Amino acid sequence: MIVCPNCNHQNPDGANQCEACYTPLPVTASCPNCGAAVQTDAAFCGQCGFNLRPGSYVPEVEETVPSTSPVGPTVVSPPSPDLVRPQSLVEPEPLVTANLGPNLEKTPVSIPTLPDSSPSPAVPVTTESVATAVNTSPPFANQLVSGVAKTQLQQQSARLIHVQTNTPMELPNNLSVIHIGKPNDLVPPDIDVSGFANSEIVSRVHANLRVEGDACYLEDVGSSNGTYVNNTPLPKGNRHRLRPGDRISLGKGDLVTFLFQIS
Repeated sequence: MIVCPNCNHQNPDGANQCEACYTPLPVTASCPNCGAAVQTDAAFCGQCGFNLRPGSYVPEVEETVPSTSPVGPTVVSPPSPDLVRPQSLVEPEPLVTANLGPNLEKTPVSIPTLPDSSPSPAVPVTTESVATAVNTSPPFANQLVSGVAKTQLQQQSARLIHVQTNTPMELPNNLSVIHIGKPNDLVPPDIDVSGFANSEIVSRVHANLRVEGDACYLEDVGSSNGTYVNNTPLPKGNRHRLRPGDRISLGKGDLVTFLFQIS
């Protein structure tokens, strides 16, 4: 993945421009020391710190061979002194003898000191206190509830509007990759444009729509006459994130055109 230096969007390998903000992406190479992807104009590798400037070399790890020394007389180490037990920092609790009865012996009982357990004064519950508690609740709580309700109640659907005939074409909801083209034996189209005028300029396998989460991306898959977004050619290998109102032209001359809409 190639990270955009402008918006930090992760783009697929081989992309020339960011699919989110259309910023030209830097050219990357592999670090000769660790193999990590680095920019060609970088001076040091961000993964291992290797010097990428001309004339640098890969450091080699020298093996250390333990030196053999002649056997000498055995040296006896002096005995270590005995360790002194540290004194306890916590004073023991006093023992109190409790008389349990005339026929029972006096048994020592440890009575720990308890903190002051006097009840705190009761705070009356008023309308103002309840309103204050509601207003001081975390702000994300209401957003979470409203977000769930919005997801359950409002389901977005995307469509393509054929500009020349004003014909709507709903995008399938159960497909993550939607093929645009004309009937063929290799990749049958999910959106067939063979019934529209000037469809001869559209390739049989022309473009794909990829649905990822709440985003829809358009990519050209090697068409003969190209794919255009808002009158700008879409290079092969790059993806364009569609936004409502984007104008998609299949082939040159703006003869087979669609508008992307979300409702």
